[in-house]
Amino acid sequence: MAVRVQREDFDPGAEIAALTAGNTAVGGLAVFVGLVREMAENRQLSAMTLEHYPGMTEKMLERIEAEAKERWPLEASLIIHRHGRLEPGERIVLVAAASPHRDAAFDACRFLIDWLKTQAPFWKLEEDSKGTGTWVEARESDEEAAGRWQ
Repeated sequence: MAVRVQREDFDPGAEIAALTAGNTAVGGLAVFVGLVREMAENRQLSAMTLEHYPGMTEKMLERIEAEAKERWPLEASLIIHRHGRLEPGERIVLVAAASPHRDAAFDACRFLIDWLKTQAPFWKLEEDSKGTGTWVEARESDEEAAGRWQ
């Protein structure tokens, strides 16, 4: 189980290879990679800045990951979340869940990203093409998605 919060980009292929290397108990691996969109609520975005509270953020991600391990038989999992200023098309987050069975991998991966979106202390500032910044409010759809796991 691993959690990283970093400014640097990541290579999903290399991360997945490292996560599953030598673990022949893994029968299914589910992966989600989140990217910065170019549009948000009919506005053209030029960048998104992600801020976090160091130490607190990692602890919350570790709690979310531990919860997934309690709910599903996971062989391995990984959460990488970037912070700093990112432009459209850049990777923000990688979530991976590996299990002997695909259903557990799918469910755990979806749980991890749903709870990360609603529970992890990240703040997002979207910058439009005019240079205007808007803080992103919690979305009802994210809360509904996370609610399915309660």
